[in-house]
Amino acid sequence: MALKAAFIFVAPGADPDKDRSVVATPEVELTVVGVSDYASAEKVAAALVAAGIVAIELCGGFGHAGTARIAKAVEGKAAVGVVRFDNHPGLDGKSGDSMF
Repeated sequence: MALKAAFIFVAPGADPDKDRSVVATPEVELTVVGVSDYASAEKVAAALVAAGIVAIELCGGFGHAGTARIAKAVEGKAAVGVVRFDNHPGLDGKSGDSMF
């Protein structure tokens, strides 16, 4: 059985119902979802875990506070990791912590 993992990226205007894709390989099924803010990411993360996702990686737009919010939202039911940018180039050089 393939590892069910997800990557959540934050981008203003992203719609998690439309901005998503699944890449399936023999070893990993990766669901990629775009969200517009941390509140949306919390809901998406909880839903992904309910669907069997066991590992969630967050894009560099999530700051320390955003990462903590997602870890809390999944209630220990999935491992949460993060790509780290202190100043994300896709968010005008800001951290999501200063935006959301």
